[in-house]
Amino acid sequence: MVKDALGRSWQLGTIQVDYNLPERFELQYKGSDNEMHRPVMIHRAPFGSMERFIAILLEHTGGNFPLWLIPEQVSILSLSEKYEKYAQKVFNLLENNEIRALVDNRNETIGKKIREAEMNKIPYMLIIGEQEENENSVSVRKHSEGDLGSMTVEALSNMINDEIDKNKKEFIV
Repeated sequence: MVKDALGRSWQLGTIQVDYNLPERFELQYKGSDNEMHRPVMIHRAPFGSMERFIAILLEHTGGNFPLWLIPEQVSILSLSEKYEKYAQKVFNLLENNEIRALVDNRNETIGKKIREAEMNKIPYMLIIGEQEENENSVSVRKHSEGDLGSMTVEALSNMINDEIDKNKKEFIV
């Protein structure tokens, strides 16, 4: 039994005895009495159905998945098409450090891109413009925390990987 965000208990794991499938598959074994017998199948599902597990995880986290679990950890937001090459370079550096990112180079205002990344609960947003390209850095925003300032991609990668390691330890314990 696990508790969701509202304190309700849900059964996830089950162990079930199945008499039907052995019959449908015509399963048999020879017993110690030299007679043929029909086995009993035992199904075990330590986390229950995948759908129920994901639903409880979504509800429990409010959609704010741990950094190590979320599909897109970073959204790279370029101020204009002039900075697309630098945004792609940042993307490649993050990818080399096993950080999952996406590049948002749509022709939208930076405010709209930030709002959408916040609504999509992407943990980190990197703003890419002229200053960042000249300084070989990124301006970092964190979901629901705001501006973290400017830093190199290497420093950001280290910060994210440290947070992932910490999150994993907390989740496992």
